[in-house]
Amino acid sequence: MLAANIVSITGNALTGMGVPWFVLQSTGSATKAGIVAFCTMLPVVLSAVVGGPVIDLLGRRRVGIASDLVCGAAVAAVPLLEFAGVLRFWTLCGLMAVTGLFQAPGQTARGVLLPTLADAAGMPLARAAAWYDGASRCAGMIGSAVGGVLIALLGATNVLLLDAATFAVSASLLAFGLRGLAEAQPQRRSGPALPRRYRSALSEGYRYVLATPLLLGICLMTLVTKGLDQSWSAVLLPVHVREELGGSAALGLLNALFSVSALTGTLVYGAVAGQVRRWPVFTVAFLIGGMPRFLVAALTDTVTPLAVTMAIEGLAFGILNPILATVMYETVPDELRSRVLSVTTASVLTITPLGGLAAGLFVDSAGLFSAMLAIGSVYLLATLSPVIFPAWRQMDGPDSSNPLAAPDPDPDPTGDPDRGAVR
Repeated sequence: MLAANIVSITGNALTGMGVPWFVLQSTGSATKAGIVAFCTMLPVVLSAVVGGPVIDLLGRRRVGIASDLVCGAAVAAVPLLEFAGVLRFWTLCGLMAVTGLFQAPGQTARGVLLPTLADAAGMPLARAAAWYDGASRCAGMIGSAVGGVLIALLGATNVLLLDAATFAVSASLLAFGLRGLAEAQPQRRSGPALPRRYRSALSEGYRYVLATPLLLGICLMTLVTKGLDQSWSAVLLPVHVREELGGSAALGLLNALFSVSALTGTLVYGAVAGQVRRWPVFTVAFLIGGMPRFLVAALTDTVTPLAVTMAIEGLAFGILNPILATVMYETVPDELRSRVLSVTTASVLTITPLGGLAAGLFVDSAGLFSAMLAIGSVYLLATLSPVIFPAWRQMDGPDSSNPLAAPDPDPDPTGDPDRGAVR
């Protein structure tokens, strides 16, 4: 699983750099770069909204493999159509939409297996979550370190072909590594007709999140910050690098520094996870990792200050995901995990498609400086929520799980024991 994530996310990092650069290079329009980001992320939200029960029905292993294969084919189509001279802007948007549609189910299918794999490996869950996030950080580091250089040497279209190959390798690793794992197989049981079971299972995940204040708080805060992060990575940083910092090599350097620092932060937290309180560490880390990069980028036209800022923020951000993952795995029972994690993925990504689109329009209308300051200020306000709302303090104890949110074993007042669960 870790190896598959490293390979696949390395490819995602290449796409994350290659596609915006390809659009900016071929059109010169920040707005079009934002439109591509919107078309990529909107299907991620839609598939996350409805995909939880499907993952259980088809099987987590199958969904993970299919996600990689379809995304790889869509990414490969971009350079192939470009070489043939028939690629159009809206074709690119459609292909990126396909990758987004299959991205969320694939990620969720992998993530829900982490507690099972950690138990099989005899590893504490907090440490396993840190390793899992560390693999993602390592992949981002590799992709960022080589992405800018490869774009400069090979061109964005050739880099996308390399990305497509990484999806095929990842699918092969999942097919090999998850074979025979019972929790990765389809969860089929007898019960009511499929549409009725699907609706019941889907609503169960949403009810659980709404009834658990900590999960709801996580969803609402990350809903905002994910959209702002998308505006940074898809539009603000590429435009700033292109206009002020000298080109794609600087973009690769900045992303690589961030990824190295984030990996370091993740591994350090994994080593001390049981010795520190989660809530204060999470709160301070999010404040450090949020607004500063926007301010520094707005005020400087050289690489060094932004590189130092992003390295510090990377250390802080490396701590966040292991804490969130551990809290969610401890809070959500295994039988609901696919559905609840799909709900949380959908909720945190709801605004994400608008992040790049809004940032592109903002830059073209008000200028990069104003966009940086405005978006950074909103980020600061969002990261203050763990300080203001007491539900976040439940991160530190067994009370982080809300017993009132547990699924009703007999939600059907008629007494039908099969109603309300995926069979």
